[in-house]
Amino acid sequence: MSVPIHDSRYSWFRLGITLLIATVGNVGMWAIIVIMPAVQAEFGIDRGGASLPYAATMVGFALGNLLIGRAVDRFGVTWALVGASLTIAAGFALAALSPSAWVLTGLQFAIGLGTAASFGPLIADISHWFLRRRGIAVGIAASGNYLSGAIWPMLMAGILADHGWRAVYLSLSVVALCVMIPAALLLRRRLPDEASALADASARARAGAVVFSPRALMWLLALAGLGCCMAMSMPQVHIVAFCVDLGFGPAVGAEMLSLMLAGGVVSRLVSGFLADRLGGVMTLLIGSTLQCIGLFLYLPFDGLVSLYLVSLIFGLSQGGIVPSYAVIVREYMPAREAGARVGFVMMATILGMALGGWMSGWIYDVTGSYQMAFLNGIGWNLLNIAIILTILVSTRRRQSLRAAG
Repeated sequence: MSVPIHDSRYSWFRLGITLLIATVGNVGMWAIIVIMPAVQAEFGIDRGGASLPYAATMVGFALGNLLIGRAVDRFGVTWALVGASLTIAAGFALAALSPSAWVLTGLQFAIGLGTAASFGPLIADISHWFLRRRGIAVGIAASGNYLSGAIWPMLMAGILADHGWRAVYLSLSVVALCVMIPAALLLRRRLPDEASALADASARARAGAVVFSPRALMWLLALAGLGCCMAMSMPQVHIVAFCVDLGFGPAVGAEMLSLMLAGGVVSRLVSGFLADRLGGVMTLLIGSTLQCIGLFLYLPFDGLVSLYLVSLIFGLSQGGIVPSYAVIVREYMPAREAGARVGFVMMATILGMALGGWMSGWIYDVTGSYQMAFLNGIGWNLLNIAIILTILVSTRRRQSLRAAG
């Protein structure tokens, strides 16, 4: 009698290691947000210019999700993670020596490229090891990204205040090497072929209910992901700078970012449970609608207490959105393509974060406030909702026709 592979004790152990790697590896996405005001002050640039290193990080992050996702499909996740940790460590160390904002921007691209291995490719890898509890497993793995954002800004704030942003980056270089490589070596086990075949059979059964081809569905999900993350980027990328403008200081902004992302962790876990019961598409629609409501709440409030509360609400609203894309891909597409397909959709969401983060800074420079930037995010969020509603309605109509026939 064969030992079950999916949802096994080993699957949960692997999920724990995955969460550890994601919590450390995703720091490359958040560090630049925390140091953005310090970089702007040191190099004497405007808010749009200070947002460019973040945009470069997310472009590298996006490209890495696609390229590393394909590599994971062929070679497994361990060596991708080892290479990524070396890239992150070197990127942080060299960035700490940056003589200009342009050099920092280029190195942030490399940091983003390495960071990508700890997001989409890692999520795709863990999705292979679960069937019945795939939604919650993906949610937990994706929570590492937000746990990283909740933990590291608080840890970095003290170093930033006492020693500056360059010391922050040197510290992160050491952490990436000491934690990620040993943890990655624990993930060398590969999934048996029969387990992949079982997952593919489940995906084929679900795919019969979708009116779109796999390629068309992937492009629709990518466009939806671009829209939701254009919206999501406004509070996440600019909350620290927003607080500095209001006179609250960067430490308060870092606390709000941590609170927002802690709420996002809760949201990702809840969304994982929902995805196992309602499916990925419905879970995505719920999350996107709640995110839009959260964005609206930023418009009338600018007090200290109210912003803490709104930031928590926003985090609780939007955290489960991005993992839902991975669940949808795994529900409807073959397991052997998981890394590439998930990587492509994740690339689109990250490009949305990159473009939205830069665009919000540009809108601020043009208008002198963040009000229009919030409204811009709301517009993109409504596009996302429209696409997901289209997928949901067409899928349910196909299911009804199949049942009637």
